[in-house]
Amino acid sequence: MRVLVVEDDKRVATFIQKGLEQDGLAVDVLNDGDDAGAQAHVVEYDCVVLDLMLPGRSGFQVLRDIRSQKAELPVLILSAQASPEDRVVGLNGGADDYMGKPFILAELTARIRALLRRGKPRETKLRVADLEVDTVRRRVTRGGQSIDLKPKEYALLEFLMHNCDRPVTRNHIIEHVWDIHFDSISNVVDVHINSLRNKIDRGAARALIHTVRGVGYMLADTPP
Repeated sequence: MRVLVVEDDKRVATFIQKGLEQDGLAVDVLNDGDDAGAQAHVVEYDCVVLDLMLPGRSGFQVLRDIRSQKAELPVLILSAQASPEDRVVGLNGGADDYMGKPFILAELTARIRALLRRGKPRETKLRVADLEVDTVRRRVTRGGQSIDLKPKEYALLEFLMHNCDRPVTRNHIIEHVWDIHFDSISNVVDVHINSLRNKIDRGAARALIHTVRGVGYMLADTPP
C-alpha cells in the first residue's frame, strides 16, 4: 500500500516516513502544497497524510484539489491546528480523519490502517493453499509454521496475496510496494522475490510464487 505524506517540517516528514515504512507501507513525501493535489491525482495512492500549514498551496486547498479528482481517496489531516473548531472545519472540509500535533506514531499508523480498511475493504485473513496471512496481526504461516518476514518482504507478500492467480508486472509491484524514489532499473524486486521464495517455498511440497515469463510474477496454487 502506498501513502503520500505532505508535511513541510522535514524532520517530522522523515520520522513519519520511516515509521510507516517499518510498518510495511510505501511512502512518498512532499514538503509543500504546490504539487500535492496533482501528484495525488496521477499516482495511485491508498491514503494521504496532510499538514495544513504548508508553503505554497495550503492544506485546505490541497484537500479541495484531491476531493475534486479522487473523492474516495482517504485523507488524514495531521496539524498543530487541533482545536475542536479546527477539527470540525477539517472534517467538514472533506478529511476522513484529523490528528493533532504532537502525535504518537503508533496511533497515526493505526489510524492510517483503519482508513485503508475503510477506504478499500479487504479480507483480514488471506489464504492460498496452506499459506496464510493475518493482515491485522501481520502474521504469516505456511503449513501451520510461522514465517518471519522483514517489513518490505511482508508488504510484497500481502500485495501478491491480494492479487493471487493474477500475473503482476515489476512496475505494478514497484508502484504499490516501493516509493516514488525507487530506481526501477535496479533488481531489488527480483531480490525480494527470491528472498520470499526462500522463506515461503523452500522445503514445501510445491512452490506458490511463480515467474511469468515476459510479464512478472504470480502467487498461485498451481503454475501459470
